[in-house]
Amino acid sequence: MVSRTRVARCACGGVTATAEGEPDIVVACHCTQCQRRTGGPFGVGAYFQRSAVTLAGATKIFVRAVEGSERTIANHFCPDCGSTVYWTLDLRPQHIGIAVGSFTDPAFKQPTRAVWAQHRHDWVALPADIPSFPKAAS
Repeated sequence: MVSRTRVARCACGGVTATAEGEPDIVVACHCTQCQRRTGGPFGVGAYFQRSAVTLAGATKIFVRAVEGSERTIANHFCPDCGSTVYWTLDLRPQHIGIAVGSFTDPAFKQPTRAVWAQHRHDWVALPADIPSFPKAAS
């Protein structure tokens, strides 16, 4: 099997995350912080093994607490254009989360789950085969 290489980029191209292979999990997150981070009703992240990701470009880091826990997430964003390309989080220390929109690939794998559905906008409907959890799922 041939390994697939994908490159995620910020809006100006200064920050990249190159991922080899397929993500372990793709998550749609409706939490209020992802809404603020993306400016949309939810964020979608693909989680790749750290060993499968090569990061390039200078980033600024914003570390925040995960709602209702002592865990944290560190968002890495471009200091020039402000795009969040990737993040790390305590819940998945072996992974790098990469913003699916940064790949600009309309054929990218759909989410395998949705989390923080308690904050989902009423008009957002994901496919019925995507399990949805009121809070974060491990």
